[in-house]
Amino acid sequence: MSPGAGPEPSTTDSAATDSATPKFIAIAGNMGVGKTSMVEFLHQTYGFQPVYEPFTDNPYLDDFYKDMRAWAFHSQLYFLTHKFRLQMGLQKRTTTIIQDRSIYEDAEIFCTNLYRARKISKRDYQTYMELYHTMQQALRPPDLMIYLRCSVRAIRRRIKQRGRPSEQAIPASYIRRLNKLYESWIDHYDQSPVLVWNSDAQDYLTDLVDRIEFQRSIEAFVK
Repeated sequence: MSPGAGPEPSTTDSAATDSATPKFIAIAGNMGVGKTSMVEFLHQTYGFQPVYEPFTDNPYLDDFYKDMRAWAFHSQLYFLTHKFRLQMGLQKRTTTIIQDRSIYEDAEIFCTNLYRARKISKRDYQTYMELYHTMQQALRPPDLMIYLRCSVRAIRRRIKQRGRPSEQAIPASYIRRLNKLYESWIDHYDQSPVLVWNSDAQDYLTDLVDRIEFQRSIEAFVK
């Protein structure tokens, strides 16, 4: 959606958002698009409580990258279970929450991609999706979904720069398939308002004009 209108950022912005009704904001996007950096920026700027992707906690992840067919279902089930428990807890929030990657992405992007790539069997995929849709009925959706759009080339460059060993061998074709699924998903997502931010072309961290535009967009939702 188009950025919303809002006041110029000022020293009173953080205090104003603190007094507002607590919100649940989810940040969506492919690996390497800048989700964690955005969570940290919003935490530092507005005092929102950060909730990070449980990347290093997944005991199946290294095995998954070595042998996707053997470990895909186990890895995705771990993420789904963790995200469900986490998001259920966020429904009792007393402050605005920023979540790095939502439960919707785990199911509709990553698990679906693995199924289409024949890394997850049809039987396991159907079981997974039945569980996911049951979980959805119990969950309150985010108040705002921020989608970070980024090119495959930029994603690969950022993955190399951050240096996680388990990610270095990921082929461009895998990232490209995820990007296509993301674009299709966000086009049909209707659970909450959506703010699309092009992290290739817009840099709110170093460009003042982009930062003002981004903060105006956020403040339109949180005030």
